[in-house]
Amino acid sequence: MSCICGWAGERCGATDMHQILDTMTHASRCPAQADIQSALHTSRGAAACGDLYSTSLHDENGIVVLLLGTPDWKDASLSGTARTRTPAAALAAAYRRFGIDLLAMLQGPFALAILEKDTALLAIDRAGIHTLSYTLQDGCLVFATHTRSVAEHPLVKREIDPQGIYNYFYFHHIPSPGTIYQGIQKLLPAQYIRFSKGHIQKDFYWNLPFRARTSTPFEAHAERFRHLLTESVSSVSRTGPMGAFLSGGTDSSTVCGILAESANEAVETYSIGYTAEEFDEMEYARIAARHFGCNPHEYYLQPDDILTAIPLITEYYDEPFGNDSAVPVYFCAKLAADDGIRLMLAGDGGDEVFGGNVRYAKQKIFEFYGKIPSMMRKGLLEPLLFHLPGSERISLLRKAISYINQANIPLPERMESYNFLYRQGLQDVFEPDFLSMVNPGLTDEWLREVYFRTDSDDPVNRMMHLDMKFTLADNDLRKVSGMCEVAGIAVHYPLLDDRLVEFSGELPSDYKVKGQQLRWFFKQALRDFLPDEIISKSKHGFGLPFGMWSLSHPPLRDLVNDSLNQFAERGILRRNYIVELQRQHREIHPTYFGKMVWVILMLEQWLQTHSSGYSQ
Repeated sequence: MSCICGWAGERCGATDMHQILDTMTHASRCPAQADIQSALHTSRGAAACGDLYSTSLHDENGIVVLLLGTPDWKDASLSGTARTRTPAAALAAAYRRFGIDLLAMLQGPFALAILEKDTALLAIDRAGIHTLSYTLQDGCLVFATHTRSVAEHPLVKREIDPQGIYNYFYFHHIPSPGTIYQGIQKLLPAQYIRFSKGHIQKDFYWNLPFRARTSTPFEAHAERFRHLLTESVSSVSRTGPMGAFLSGGTDSSTVCGILAESANEAVETYSIGYTAEEFDEMEYARIAARHFGCNPHEYYLQPDDILTAIPLITEYYDEPFGNDSAVPVYFCAKLAADDGIRLMLAGDGGDEVFGGNVRYAKQKIFEFYGKIPSMMRKGLLEPLLFHLPGSERISLLRKAISYINQANIPLPERMESYNFLYRQGLQDVFEPDFLSMVNPGLTDEWLREVYFRTDSDDPVNRMMHLDMKFTLADNDLRKVSGMCEVAGIAVHYPLLDDRLVEFSGELPSDYKVKGQQLRWFFKQALRDFLPDEIISKSKHGFGLPFGMWSLSHPPLRDLVNDSLNQFAERGILRRNYIVELQRQHREIHPTYFGKMVWVILMLEQWLQTHSSGYSQ
């Protein structure tokens, strides 16, 4: 495991600062054999440790610098300092020369902290590949890459936040800026905080600029795209044997193909399969592997593997994490680690950067409906459909009414219209006492803040910007990075290269979603490169047949029933809601309702693992 942690502020003095640092690094599960660097001063303390990612600490002339990651510098002299000394030394030099403006000069994944006598600067990378949690307590700033490390500082109360639990049920993870603990927050992608004399200022050092180059020919865009892809993959620093995830989707196939082009040997690829055919994509992974001459490795997941993975997931994550595809990612990463692979390339990010999420196309239909004159919508179409006798019995009319109801919800809230909590009355789900302690409207506030922060007024661009934060940074990257770390390997995301992301902002919106065609530009630009079967396949990904297996596999079924019964005693969800959910899971739709069953199961398991000593 890798981490940076520390504190800053005149009021942070403690009798045993060495012990505090030891406790914070231990909470980040820093291996005993890891190289731990530390610095202690009257008003600040800092530590860095790591084995998978490079971490460095620089302490000179009253400035303490912590850096997780090895970002690239746009400045040649700073790049030289990073090579000849340490990345943290380069960061210190940049801070002395440029101050906070240094953040615009960094490229790639990083988390950093720069501490002076009574000031501090914290920041993370543009995509949110790395994380930083922090809290302000009695004029003292406490921070760490792991939330649990912040919670271990003696000034922190370590109380579980009901709002964090609510946010978990809404998103199936706890997105930034929230955490599971009261008073502790996480930085958003490309965000920094400036701490000075007991106060914090927040801002963003970068937002994706959407500046569509409509006059540039398609061929020129495509050529530059291929060039940037090749540069992103070929520039990866090898720390040992390297492999790649291969699901058979467009993104992973592209990364594997580009890697195969630049490699002098067959690429080692790793794929997950299922005996449940509707979840299995191995056929497409094999097509891509054959097409690019890869050396494929396959693992077929079994129900018992879920039982193995659950304690690993709950133990690793600082906060409850309800994305069930963490299970196949772990076993895929473990398969690679067992083969001696030290670094994996992953295709995550393509959907959010180039317009690949199914709901983008659907929302375009709703936006078109909104452009129909209000007189026609409200005065003719809706009264006709809503009051037509027998409309509830005609499938096409029911669907039309459903679409109209969704279209009348503004973006971005409309994107959550299929959310479990959006479709179910909160009073029917949560216990009244619990509901009285949370602000249900906070989730929509967060969605709106990100959606409208972009400088584009195009709905597709705004939805992509939203998903880059909530779907990608807060969910998918946490899933893949976390499970790779548990397996003991590092991971890199070529499609999130800063230059590729900025390039996507130069593409016209209809290049991303053309009519109802998702990722139009991406697929057209790679049509002579990817197999036709990959280009034309529908989106799938690393799904998990948990809903079915938790009914058919007795040990898994027992764990689910025990966990849900135990959770029913916590006073968070109504007992009758849990009972009804279990019935729907058994009798109506195991896969759909199994999602919420998994979310409850993983929260209960996390609380059993982590809540000892914490107030609930």
